[in-house]
Amino acid sequence: MAISSTALSYLSNTSLILFELDRTLTSVSEADVAAAQCAIVSARRLFIAGAGRSGLALKMAAMRFMHLGLTVHVAGEVTAPAIAAGDLLIVASGSGTTRSAVHAAEVAIKVGADVLALTTAAGSRLADIARYVIVIPAATKQDHGGTKSEQYAGALFEQSVLLLMDAIFQTMWHERGESAEQLWKRHANLE
Repeated sequence: MAISSTALSYLSNTSLILFELDRTLTSVSEADVAAAQCAIVSARRLFIAGAGRSGLALKMAAMRFMHLGLTVHVAGEVTAPAIAAGDLLIVASGSGTTRSAVHAAEVAIKVGADVLALTTAAGSRLADIARYVIVIPAATKQDHGGTKSEQYAGALFEQSVLLLMDAIFQTMWHERGESAEQLWKRHANLE
C-alpha cells in the first residue's frame, strides 16, 4: 500500500518539529533550569503570565504544578489574588518585550515578588528585570527568516516552553517521591 503525499508531509513535518525541539531544548542552560526549579519549589505561591500561545503553554504548566500540590494562580483570572513578596511570577515572552508580560514582571518586582522569565532574548527588558531567566534559543513570532526555525511564527518557542515546563514538573515530581495516584487526588473532578 502506497503512502499518500499527505502522510509523507505529516511524517516529514513531525520529524522537522521534533528535530527543532531537540536542537533547541538541548541548548538551554541546565544551570538556569536548575535555578528556576529551586525558585519554583521555594516560592510561597506561583503566578503564571503570558500572552497568546506562550500563555497557553504556561497554563498547562500551572495545572501540573497544582497537581504537585503547589499554590498556583493564572494572572488575570478573576480568582487570582494580588501577588506579594515571597511569590514567584513565571512569565513567557519570546521577544521579551510583550507589554503585558513586562508590565506583570514590573508589578511583581515592585511588591517584592521574584520573576522567572522564559524568552528568546537575553538582552530584552523582560530578561533584564527578571531574577531568573531561561533563554530558549528559538525564533520569535516576528522572525520570518527561517534561520532558527522552519515553523511558523513563534511555534518553536511556544512548544519549547511547554516541554521545558513539563520537564521541570517531571523532575520535581520524581524528587518529591509521590505516586501518580497521589497526584491524581488533586486532579480536577468537576469536569
